[in-house]
Amino acid sequence: MSRMTPKTYRGRFAPSPTGPLHLGSLACALSSWLDARAHDGEWLIRIEDIDPPRDVPGADEDILQTLKAFHLESDLPIVWQSDRHALYENAFQKLQQAGTLYGCSCSRSSIAIASAAAGLPPGVYPGTCRNGTNGAAIRSYRFRVDAQSPTCFADRICGEYAQDVLREVGDFVLKRADGLWAYQLAVVVDDAEQGITHIVRGRDLLDNTPRQILLQRALGFAQPVYMHIGLITDASGNKLSKQNKAPRVPADNPLKTLESLWPLMGFPRIGAQSLDAFLRQASELWAERYCSRAC
Repeated sequence: MSRMTPKTYRGRFAPSPTGPLHLGSLACALSSWLDARAHDGEWLIRIEDIDPPRDVPGADEDILQTLKAFHLESDLPIVWQSDRHALYENAFQKLQQAGTLYGCSCSRSSIAIASAAAGLPPGVYPGTCRNGTNGAAIRSYRFRVDAQSPTCFADRICGEYAQDVLREVGDFVLKRADGLWAYQLAVVVDDAEQGITHIVRGRDLLDNTPRQILLQRALGFAQPVYMHIGLITDASGNKLSKQNKAPRVPADNPLKTLESLWPLMGFPRIGAQSLDAFLRQASELWAERYCSRAC
């Protein structure tokens, strides 16, 4: 697989087109954009549209237009995951040839029963099909987790993070029963192929990172630098998300929206007179807080 040669820093924002942009997503977009600017790097947008049952027609263009209203535009041509199936297939074949994949016939209900019987946390795959499916039809393909020690990495905000993937997650799916690629494989392949060096995203994805690191190692990819920011929540403390029907970002007055969002991200209000002035000052404040040391 050929990969792009990045500058010293290349970041990205990768929304799924399952609905309009909400404040939580805007916070992630803004944070990743600011971090790229603070490092004099490049910032890319990637549309993660590999789950057609959940994708909303036209949501991708709606998201891009909303980002444009906030002056958040990709430095390189935007890519759509739906155009990149050959890349995922190549990675899948490489893992299969290395013997790190196996077919699984388990349903969600059978996994729940088996994991409970094995004394594992809910949802953890107990390895039922590691040695074959006994002739049962394959429903998915899983990555064989053989790490005997926790997978660790240093997050720029959260610090040292470790996860025993085998015990806490189990062998995880890379290709689903419906033939669609799993998020974990697609995101790792895309980040490597696009030359992403730094990833800034929400803290809800922190526990996904060890799985992605295992895939990076198995595929011979470089490991990006990670930064998981705090989540934007509603009045009840619930994470803003499309699943929770978070409202669309107000884009009719971008400056007002960003000034309201900025304190929710842990910064003092700026009080800028224009959108460009806000972004310039926000970049300086971001750099002071997060980039004063090697990162």
